[in-house]
Amino acid sequence: MSSLFAAPDASAIPVRFVDRASWPVRAARLAAPARGWAEATGFTGEAGAVLLVPAPDGRIAEVHFGVEPAGSRKRDPFGPGKLATVLPAGVYAFDLEGAEAATAALAFLLGAYRFDRFREPKPARARIVAPAGVDAARIESIAAAVRVARDLVNRPANDLTPTALEDAARDVAERCGAKIKVVRGEALLAEGFPLIHAVGRAAADEPRLVDFAFGPAGAKTVTLVGKGVCFDTGGLDIKPGHAMLLMKKDMGGAAHVFGLAQMIMAHNLPVNLRVLAPAVENSTGGNSYRPSDIIKTRKGLSVEIGNTDAEGRIVLADALEEASRENPALLVDFATLTGAARVALGPDLPAMFCNDDALADALLKSARAAEDPLWRLPLWQPYKGDLRSKVADSNNVGPGSHAGAIVAALFLEKFVGNGIPWVHIDTFAWNPRGKPGRPEGGEALGMRAVFDLIRKKFGRK
Repeated sequence: MSSLFAAPDASAIPVRFVDRASWPVRAARLAAPARGWAEATGFTGEAGAVLLVPAPDGRIAEVHFGVEPAGSRKRDPFGPGKLATVLPAGVYAFDLEGAEAATAALAFLLGAYRFDRFREPKPARARIVAPAGVDAARIESIAAAVRVARDLVNRPANDLTPTALEDAARDVAERCGAKIKVVRGEALLAEGFPLIHAVGRAAADEPRLVDFAFGPAGAKTVTLVGKGVCFDTGGLDIKPGHAMLLMKKDMGGAAHVFGLAQMIMAHNLPVNLRVLAPAVENSTGGNSYRPSDIIKTRKGLSVEIGNTDAEGRIVLADALEEASRENPALLVDFATLTGAARVALGPDLPAMFCNDDALADALLKSARAAEDPLWRLPLWQPYKGDLRSKVADSNNVGPGSHAGAIVAALFLEKFVGNGIPWVHIDTFAWNPRGKPGRPEGGEALGMRAVFDLIRKKFGRK
């Protein structure tokens, strides 16, 4: 994709940000024809409203864009993303500075996103000059990483098979100079990944574990784990039809860690990065894994399968155990894991679990700084009893629907090594309705927050 940032241009059309309170003052400064035009169009500075002010020669002289007042809880930092979809062709310049300018520029780039893999792409119409003091390269690298995640989540399962997800990982890894290893099919059993094999063995495209690494020797290890279920039928505990409609996005965790890894590598952060993504389809067939099966895990614990539709935590368990063997300085997993998290927090707000209070506080601070919200839920240890099994070390589900997101996180915690700082993000990876800067479809939720945390915790001082 060509850059949406234009070279500095004295003729760039100014975009002025106003609110209802400041608009009368701004309007009074306009020339009489422009002021009359604003009155005729009914522009009042209302949030989201756009006023194109014509010049005498008929071209656009300036643009006014309505926002909520600074400091208002209603103010949408990604509101300027709307401009990418409504401005006519041309080069524009925002009259913003500092952090607000950086967020507005990012919103514009994210708002211009289109998923055009299966249709003729439309060229971007409007471009902006990078605001003064804004690191344009950094903004573009973040937007590019979000595009990686969005594109993967938006691809249908007939196009994004486990093999194709592996290819996407190779593209990210090889472009950035990372070393990649993939364990596939029966080799998963030989190398000790029985849970990943069990979930994916009924699919036409064999299951696999994608594993790539990047970074200088001796640096602290940061490991990212992403759930890569390319389609989830529910297995033998099959989902009803309506519940399958968005199951192409069940690999959203892998999409997040690939995008996040690209950001980390593009910024050359001084960490030893490792990325693990089990890539499977949870299909039905004569060799599907079954409810009541008992499977020995990579860690050695036995797991009774209470429900084959709780497959995400199953494939993550082996990956988390493998990640723990290196004793990383930080372990983060992303997964589209539970409907319970969506019932509690809705589609926009990922549930975050963490075994370290200081780390959780730092991540929430980064989430606020990056305008990429997270909400912490507790690893409430008394609920671990819900995972009891009469015949194995653990069940993969609880006996009922209460605290489903917490119980799932507690299952994952069993496979995280003692003393390893760990974050689990249960994300939706999807915008059910379009908003400025966030088109309907696949979305990276929580990814920029984790990048900000890693940059501040491990980056160059």
